[in-house]
Amino acid sequence: SHDAGSFQEAGVIQHAYNLNFPLHVVPGNSAQCRAWSAFSVSSPAVVLETVKQAGARTEGPDAMVIRLYEAYGSTVTAWLQTSLPVKEAMLCDLLERPAAQGHLPMGLQGLRLSFTPFCVLSVLLVLSQ
Repeated sequence: SHDAGSFQEAGVIQHAYNLNFPLHVVPGNSAQCRAWSAFSVSSPAVVLETVKQAGARTEGPDAMVIRLYEAYGSTVTAWLQTSLPVKEAMLCDLLERPAAQGHLPMGLQGLRLSFTPFCVLSVLLVLSQ
């Protein structure tokens, strides 16, 4: 048998992202810098695909949109944690309009996101100034 595990276990999606979206290195003073990650997701099935500044909106310049998707074809609950000072978080559509009943409470584990197979979620984050 050639069953060496699934593509999920092999980390194919993460490797593909690393290949297609390599990290860009910017020079900096390493003495002042410690390891830092703005976002982490609790499930390997969920890929954080996009982080961008929100378009011109009433929330002002301190708003950003992050887009995540479920890549394994599973139904999963994932926790999104961020080191950014989030004042408010809500689900939004692809045009960055907040969804009705889309408010996400920020718990100790982060933002709780529920995914159906291959579902894409967009989250609007309003940051404290």
